[in-house]
Amino acid sequence: MTVHIIADSACDLPADFLTENNIKLVPLGVHYEGQDFEDQVTIQSTEVYEQMRNGKTVKTSGASPNRFQEIFTELAKQGEAVIYPAFSSELSGTYQTAVMIANEVKEEYPDFQCSIVDTKCASLGHGLAVIHAAELSRTGKTLQEIETSVKSFSKEIVHLFTVDNLEYLARGGRISKASAFVGGLLNIKPLLHVEDGKLIPLEKIRGKKKAYRRILDLIEERANPLTNQTVAISHGDDEEAALEMKQLIQERFQPKEILINPIGAAIGAHAGPGTLAIFFLGE
Repeated sequence: MTVHIIADSACDLPADFLTENNIKLVPLGVHYEGQDFEDQVTIQSTEVYEQMRNGKTVKTSGASPNRFQEIFTELAKQGEAVIYPAFSSELSGTYQTAVMIANEVKEEYPDFQCSIVDTKCASLGHGLAVIHAAELSRTGKTLQEIETSVKSFSKEIVHLFTVDNLEYLARGGRISKASAFVGGLLNIKPLLHVEDGKLIPLEKIRGKKKAYRRILDLIEERANPLTNQTVAISHGDDEEAALEMKQLIQERFQPKEILINPIGAAIGAHAGPGTLAIFFLGE
């Protein structure tokens, strides 16, 4: 029996990939100007970035319990085995919500096979874990085999982020407003990474070009051989920067494949336009 894959919108995967692999999407919430939206369903990230550039405050929330209830119940009735590689529990309450609702559904459908994995990953780092699960499902692996492999795979995913404007991290409380102001004056481009599911500052670099060079050096330091793996690049409405980084990575490392996709509203509302993130498997 094929194991069904569920993903939430923080995985930032292309809609075509989700459709082709029959992956059900659970959207996170987006809120601004007194209106509520569903990420990648009733609002796209380009609109969110436009609102942020215009000075609007955009907030996000975890996925709706009702949406999980609807999807889990449907699959339980069909007797489907399900795995949901979730957005990091350190960055959203979505994982906890899914666990709670799955347990409720199992009370009504005791035979419901549902595994929920806290990937401790974000954006296309999270997306790589979903892709891995889908590949295993296609090859006929069991639910237990997929769960074990996704847990191991997720621990190897390295995240490297840089943001274009510190103001957005300050709005979300990631850094102080004073730090954002000074950083803006000095053209500081912070590098961040994800450690045990949390977004952690790594270094401060002055200037975009130097930040890009440092990212390449960090990839060389941390990556397993890229010729055998997919590198993922996500961006905050700045495809030009993503393509530039793709070329730099291609020239230096010749990876097996490079995947590029925009950062959705779930993460983009906090990191802001101009964010650039790179993901790969590391030591």
